[in-house]
Amino acid sequence: MKVTEHIRNAKSTLFSIEILPPLKGQNISSIFDTMDELMEFSPAFVDVTYHREEFVFRNAGNGLLEKHIVRKRPGTVGICAAVTNRYRVDTIPHIICGGFSRQDTEDALIDLNFVGIENVLILRGDPIRNEGLFKAEEDGHAYASALVEQVVEMNNGRYLDPDQKNVEKTDFCIGVAGYPEKHFEAPNMMSDLRHLKAKIDAGAEYIVTQMFYDNKVYFDFVIQCREIGINVPIIPGLKPIATRNQLSVIPHHFHINLPDELVQLVEKAKSDAEVRQIGIDWCIRQSKELIKGGAPVLHYYTMGKAKSTKEIASAVF
Repeated sequence: MKVTEHIRNAKSTLFSIEILPPLKGQNISSIFDTMDELMEFSPAFVDVTYHREEFVFRNAGNGLLEKHIVRKRPGTVGICAAVTNRYRVDTIPHIICGGFSRQDTEDALIDLNFVGIENVLILRGDPIRNEGLFKAEEDGHAYASALVEQVVEMNNGRYLDPDQKNVEKTDFCIGVAGYPEKHFEAPNMMSDLRHLKAKIDAGAEYIVTQMFYDNKVYFDFVIQCREIGINVPIIPGLKPIATRNQLSVIPHHFHINLPDELVQLVEKAKSDAEVRQIGIDWCIRQSKELIKGGAPVLHYYTMGKAKSTKEIASAVF
């Protein structure tokens, strides 16, 4: 079922999660362990992230280094198929611009369509680690809006090869990312909102937000989106604080603010267990307020660990 159908048919706020592929060389049991813990809450859908390639430099002899491409985590097609088959739950693969040509993207979408995946989340993706700025693949997409357009073209039966005959129209429901505190590369909030609207105008049907810890940020973001004509469902993304060092790690990596009340609670905590409980309690409070405020779905970033999300869901759903 499509995400938009889940939302349209729901009588109350839905529960959904995001999971990480296992590290290269590991099997899928880590994903199943997470899913086994959370299936009692009947997630409407499960996002599966994609992690692009990274480079390492290896000694080539004679004092020289050679650049090698490595992939830290497997792709999402097989994982989505396995999770869907095992749990009978809709899975949503992340499709990114980085590291993909347009032909690579088409091939991935053909595979996903073949195994019955109905939803995709379209992202530009991050730059390669240590390279700073994002660089598109040769004959790839530099912006998520262009990637959305390619998916829409396939939904209309138009593939890259204009001479290809008897192609099947895909029917993907397309989601995109939104940033309530703006994307860190955007010069200002209004510029970021215009880019978001371009993705919606290109054919995206729902938005999933970056994590946030102040619900006012989300509610203001929804108002701003509606004011510029973005009328698709906006799904809030949530992740509980789990460790003290996340007070600096989260703002650094995700470019978001943490409310001072939360910061002070964590700073005063006397143990790691107390920090974790503070994070869970804060996320429970956020979740209940978001449900009261009409959020269509609560989407939890599990980071491959089920315990905190399970405690939150137990208190909320």
